[in-house]
Amino acid sequence: MAYTAQNQSTAAGEPRGELTSRVLAMPADTNPRGDIFGGWIMAHMDSAGKMAATSHAEGRVVTVAVSNITFLHPVQVGDTVCCYTDLLRIGNTSITLGVEVWVLRQGQGERVKVTDAEFKFVAVDDNGTPRPV
Repeated sequence: MAYTAQNQSTAAGEPRGELTSRVLAMPADTNPRGDIFGGWIMAHMDSAGKMAATSHAEGRVVTVAVSNITFLHPVQVGDTVCCYTDLLRIGNTSITLGVEVWVLRQGQGERVKVTDAEFKFVAVDDNGTPRPV
């Protein structure tokens, strides 16, 4: 039987879930225009999701899908990039998380939501075979 989290609404301007990772956006991660690469952001989202999913699965997980990613605002050099994870569903072998990215511009002020997506992970054993969660 699958577990589905209740649709928890938060006030406008509030991240959903738990702060899972935080990193500083650096010049080496920019495109020619000076904005942070979307792929760099996605890699941090995947890492944050992996940390949260590993905890829920009590073991190794692999990413199997990313959906509904939406980039809302660019990330700039010097921004503090914060990834929040929210458990959406637990299936027989899978875990689906909502992952939101919020930034503090130059590490201060109001948080700004810059992207979100759903990440699906599958729990696997040492041989890479799906296992029950």
